[in-house]
Amino acid sequence: MKISAQEEYGLRCLLQLAFLEDGDSLTLPQIAEREGISTANAGKLMWILNKAGFVQATRGTKGGYSLARSADEIQLNEVIKVLEEDEINSHCESYKGVMEKCVHKGDCGIRPVIVGLHEIVQNALSQITLAQLVGSEANVDAMFHQIQGIHRTIEPQFTRN
Repeated sequence: MKISAQEEYGLRCLLQLAFLEDGDSLTLPQIAEREGISTANAGKLMWILNKAGFVQATRGTKGGYSLARSADEIQLNEVIKVLEEDEINSHCESYKGVMEKCVHKGDCGIRPVIVGLHEIVQNALSQITLAQLVGSEANVDAMFHQIQGIHRTIEPQFTRN
């Protein structure tokens, strides 16, 4: 599974809001600056997240974006589902070579593995809330590896930029 830029930056924008105290909000330019993305890109992401019910926008001089519900009620699989570009359903179309469609369209040993991996990732993401990502990398890493079936394959770097 490859995480898209939209998924990465969407999660990061939500995380910016999860760090806020109750009643606080961030403007679109503040979110964009904190994440190093354009205001237009941040605007697109916040529009998607607002439409999906993850964030709320308040107009006016004291306005901005805040979480629409508590960070501990937002599972990562929900967010990814809204932000993803549906790669699993178009996987076979992406690897058709020079043909009009994949030569293995009817019977494929690869497809169940790809779908199975996607299900494993979705299951793991359903066990992680946005609130659990608020904290140090070491704490998040420890929490992540307590999830059933997830084993560390590389050592984390634990550096902050």
